[in-house]
Amino acid sequence: MIEIENNIFISEKELVFKFSKSSGPGGQNVNKVNTRVTAFFNVVENENLSNLQKKQILTKLATRIDKNGVIRIISQKYRTQRANRQAAIEKLADLLRQAIKKKTVRKKTKPSLAAKEKRLKKKKQRSDIKKQRAQKIDME
Repeated sequence: MIEIENNIFISEKELVFKFSKSSGPGGQNVNKVNTRVTAFFNVVENENLSNLQKKQILTKLATRIDKNGVIRIISQKYRTQRANRQAAIEKLADLLRQAIKKKTVRKKTKPSLAAKEKRLKKKKQRSDIKKQRAQKIDME
């Protein structure tokens, strides 16, 4: 079971894995071993997610989901199938966590009276400095 949040789990049986030859460095190992992992997860047919959570995932991850509601994750960072499989699972879990996470509502705040006075004081000081410079240029 893959834990997404404190009470949301996804079974590894719901994931479909495909293995292929990885690109990049790795010597002759790359040419003969299928270490690249592509994990597929069908969001629409999942029973552990509520309709609201599915909707959130489908909208926030729309660029990563195909028209059938399947997310595709690729991992080829490591030299073993097992490590890449685990990395793909972690990537999927992180993506789903980010998609389900509720956006915090920003509370409007106002600057304190002391902060306003401090800002105005600094503006006045800066203005005085510029006035003094202008007077020196006029005198020359």
